[in-house]
Amino acid sequence: MTGATRSAGRWWRPRSLRTQLLLWLITLHLGAAVLTAWFSFVAYGNLVHNALDDQMRLVAESYAGSDPLKLPRPLDGEAAFSRGAFIVQIWSADGRTLRATSWPALQVPLQPGIGFSDVNTGTHADSAWRVFTAEPGGRADPPRVQVLQNEDYRRRRALRRALLEGLPITLLLPLALLILWIIVSAASRSLRAVARDVASQDERSPTELSLARVPDEIAPLVGAFNNLLSRVRSAFATQRRFVQDAAHELRTPMAAIGLQIENLRAHVPAGEATERFNQLEAGVTRAQHLIEQLLHLSRQDAPQGSNARERVDIEVLLRESVSQLMVLADARRVDIGFEGQDRTGAVVFAPAAELRSVFDNLIDNALRYAPEGGVVDVKLHRVDGHAVVDVLDNGPGIPPAAMGRVFDRFFRVPGSAAGGSGLGLAIARTAAQRHGLRIELHNRGDGPGLMARVHLPSLPT
Repeated sequence: MTGATRSAGRWWRPRSLRTQLLLWLITLHLGAAVLTAWFSFVAYGNLVHNALDDQMRLVAESYAGSDPLKLPRPLDGEAAFSRGAFIVQIWSADGRTLRATSWPALQVPLQPGIGFSDVNTGTHADSAWRVFTAEPGGRADPPRVQVLQNEDYRRRRALRRALLEGLPITLLLPLALLILWIIVSAASRSLRAVARDVASQDERSPTELSLARVPDEIAPLVGAFNNLLSRVRSAFATQRRFVQDAAHELRTPMAAIGLQIENLRAHVPAGEATERFNQLEAGVTRAQHLIEQLLHLSRQDAPQGSNARERVDIEVLLRESVSQLMVLADARRVDIGFEGQDRTGAVVFAPAAELRSVFDNLIDNALRYAPEGGVVDVKLHRVDGHAVVDVLDNGPGIPPAAMGRVFDRFFRVPGSAAGGSGLGLAIARTAAQRHGLRIELHNRGDGPGLMARVHLPSLPT
């Protein structure tokens, strides 16, 4: 669970660079939209507030300066709250008597000061009022005029105006976010191209990545990766040269030692000396086999061009492999046979020597682990419509605990009595993977032994 969480990242800290950019850009745009709406509300609030204040002043002064005195037209609460109508009050000169009002239900006394003030008649939203008290007129016993307007109406009008002004921004925001997503996706396309180039690299011959379409921001990273690839190529080349040089240098003295041992056989007395001599000869033979396999492995690790591929008939190749390994089978008194049930003819496009390496090592491995007098069968047939090659023996098989390591280089099953270098299966798998073949190992269910199944990559039409 912890590993999955780390690989995916938390939602507020995603590991994807594209997701991070999108989240930041979306947050920035949403924040800008909210700030724009708030500033619009404040600005239009002030504008509406000042405009309505000027209208209140004009209405109050028109009533205060009229001669004869005008009486306000009656209104109802709906006009005051929904349409923001002005409530006009006309008071006596001393401010104690309300002579006339456009809405008698509103009980707001005459304010002591001249000008604007805010009055709250209750606790609900509609109880706040904006009040303008006009100066007394110039005639004798002038009336006092006071104009009121509901504050909630003012806020609603300012909010409605701000929303109308912000509507284009709100409608364009999804389009802007879509454009941002397209731009970020297009910008990250170069990163995906670099990732594809890296994924397509051959581990035996890595090539430098092109900087032609790489953005300047990640060019240093790609350049550093190219330097690393150069060092890896150099290390691989050094390793191959070392293995090849060591194997070649060991080949001649080991051949001379083998020849000397063969010449010495006639001079070895019977008895315990002969037994010790046979052990020495078997050790030299294993060493020679190991040297040959090391040379083969180093050639496999070297890069090869596509021109080495050819059309190979697998049935013909298997018959040749069985024929060449018949000498080893006779020496171990193992009955080896080939059975080809694929009548359509399985064909693989790959170097014949590489394919021979796959099947020779699997058959050789089966012959070495089959008991004396045992049986090794090589079968070419189809499973679920796909051509496969099975190499079966009746040896001890592979313990389940060691099944995952048998393809490792120089690994041998603990307790194994058969000689070998531990490179045969590693060589077979390397060659198979290189040309699209897949090897599976299973202990046989119908008795003792191992089944090595090779899935062929291509079939004839």
